Formats: sequence, structure tokens, C-alpha cells
Amino acid sequence: MTVDPAAALRALLDAAISSAQPAFCVPPALPAPPDGRTIVVGFGKAAAAMARAVEDHYTGPVTGVVVAPHGSSQDHGCRSIQVLEAGHPIADDASVTAAKAIMAAVPGLTANDLVLILISGGGSALFEWPRDGVSLSEMQAVVRQLMHAGASIGELNTVRATLSRVKGGGLARAIGSARAVALVISDVVGDDIAVIASGPAVAPPDLRAAPDILARYGVDASDDILRVMAGAAQAHDLTPAIPHHLIATPAMALAAAASVARNLGLKPIVLGDDIEGTPDVAADLHLQAAARLQPGEVLLSGGELVCRVTGAGRGGPNLAFCLELLNRQADATDLWALACDTDGRDGNSGLAGAMVRPGAKARAQAEGLDIARFRVNADSLGLFSALADTIDTGWTGTNVNDFRAILRAS
Repeated sequence: MTVDPAAALRALLDAAISSAQPAFCVPPALPAPPDGRTIVVGFGKAAAAMARAVEDHYTGPVTGVVVAPHGSSQDHGCRSIQVLEAGHPIADDASVTAAKAIMAAVPGLTANDLVLILISGGGSALFEWPRDGVSLSEMQAVVRQLMHAGASIGELNTVRATLSRVKGGGLARAIGSARAVALVISDVVGDDIAVIASGPAVAPPDLRAAPDILARYGVDASDDILRVMAGAAQAHDLTPAIPHHLIATPAMALAAAASVARNLGLKPIVLGDDIEGTPDVAADLHLQAAARLQPGEVLLSGGELVCRVTGAGRGGPNLAFCLELLNRQADATDLWALACDTDGRDGNSGLAGAMVRPGAKARAQAEGLDIARFRVNADSLGLFSALADTIDTGWTGTNVNDFRAILRAS
């Protein structure tokens, strides 16, 4: 079977995103209604779509409040669940407003009531309420420095949990005696529920590492920040055990893409759903694996890359990965590649990602595009926009993090 490489890669991306759509993965996981009330709370890039899926398929009445990124939830269609919007990837005043609204929705419930918690990636920024002794602006500065320095999501969220009253089990402790169930769309390597959205409904990991993380990345923290961190690390609040159900994960998304690949007559080879590190290192890893591909084979991977921001350009980990692939690309090749963030927003680009076509490097050079300059300025969006090879999915309503595919054309 002969396939159009560009169309095939886009079909694999669409399959990965579709597998994680809340309308598909939420309904089978919904619990039975309780004798009392059902309160829905949620946070993350999929929060609005998850709330709509609950309203459409839950067999009892619901009320509640969820928070999604600014501009992502205009068409949510929710009727009884309030949908708020807040900042991402850096928390803003709206994040604090949303956190206060969610925390106000859960106290005073009884054992006859149910709190349904909808968790997806991005919740760390969207659902935020700093501890006493640290301001939102101080927290923003610390998180921004860590992100620009290339800290991992686990490191970021350990620091966030020490500075936040709602992270690290804060929500779980506020729920009290009511029964609670969490439905989770994972965007992290290893699907660690303590890392996804910084674990508001699960007991925190050891938080004593937070000051060392700041030092590792050269973050200038005030004495107030360090004092709050020390207090959080010494606290031993009892956190109730709340069952968490993983309803969509990066591995599931890759499996869905692999199934579509086989239907297209391609042979999928999954490199892993746990690829981390910087785009340049990841590009080398993928190109080494791609060198062994036979015609009609497609390499699939997921995970989460991090960028060290060294310029004033725009882009994100997936666009930067594509830039690194292009920089290493031979002038003539039969390899086609795609890398996108499954939420539809890669870094600060406003787009999902990009495609690398055969001969793209030669085309860039012929058009006078200085690849080295784009790399130094961290402007992967600028290069792929000039090449007309960006991918725009819009907000997808879900998030299982990075999706990459490299195809050796027949």
C-alpha cells in the first residue's frame, strides 16, 4: 500500500489525540452516583472537556467547578458545572481565584456525598494558592526560572508542592469525610499521580529536595521562599487515600497511533513513552533509531522534553526537537518526521508542533534561513513558520504530552 507520508503522520497524531479525548475515556470510568450529592472539581488542559463528558454521561445530578487554560474552553457546553479559566504555564491571579472556588466547593460534605476530581496536565499552574509567607509573584518568578533553565516536570512540581497550600494532597485534606474518586489523564513520564498537576489529591513525596532543586538550577530564592519550603517539608499532615484511575496515558496514545499505522500498511516501532531530556539529545536518539528503519516502518515515541531558553524566540520542546532533526538532516533523505504537543500548544508557540520533510534543510538554506541563528535564539517557531511546516490543531481538549513519529517512506 502506498501512503502519503505527510497525511500518514498527521493520521497517527490524530489517532493519539482521539484516544485521549474525554468524551471517549471518561464515560467508562464514571462511578455510580451516591445517596447524597455529587460535586465535580477539576483542573488541567482537559478540565472543560472532562466536565462536559461527566454532564453528558453521569447518571445523577452534578454541580461543581473546574479550571482550564485561558482561551481553551469557549465551546465547553457545560450546563451545571462552572468552567473557569486561568494562566498556563505560569499561574496568575485567576489561578488563585479558581483554587479558592474549588476549595470552597468541597468542605462540609458527608460520607453520603461524592467528590469527583478531574485531573489532567497543566493543573499545576491553573490550580494554585500559595502558602502563607510566599506571594504569587515570588512563586511565578521561581517557576519561570526553573522552566527556562530546563528543569524536569518532576522537579518543577516538587518545588510547586512546597510553596502551595493546594498541592501535595492539599485538596484531599480539604474534602474531609466525603467519598472521593479521581479520574486522571496523564501527561507525565511514568504516570506518577503525585506529579500530575502536582498531586493535589495524593500524599506528597519527600519535599526536602526542593531547596536543592533551586540550587541545582541557580534559582535565586528569597529567605521567605526557603522558610516556607522548610515548613512544608517538616509538615506531616495526614492525607486521606483517594483512588486515582488513569483513563488516558501516553502509552495508550502510542498504542492507538500504532493501530492506525498498521491499518495504513505501515509497521510501527515504539521507541518508548518515556523519552525525556533536551531536544538535541532526543534528536540524536531518534535519528540513531531511525537509521535502522526499513521502508514503510514508522518510529513512535512519547514523553516530555525540556528546553533551555537561550534567546528571545518562540517555540517549544516539540518544535525545538524538529529544529534539531532538521539541523542534523542530510540534504537527501526519505525520512519524514512530526513532533507535536497533544494539547495543541507547544511551549509559547501557540501551535501544536511541526513536520520535517525530506530536503527541508536544503530548502531552508536556499531561502536564506540561517538555521544556526534560529537555534541560538530558541526560535524554532520562526524557522518552521518560514518553511510553512507548522502544525496547528487548535486546543485539543486533552493532554498526553509529546507525540513524535518518524517515517521512512516506501
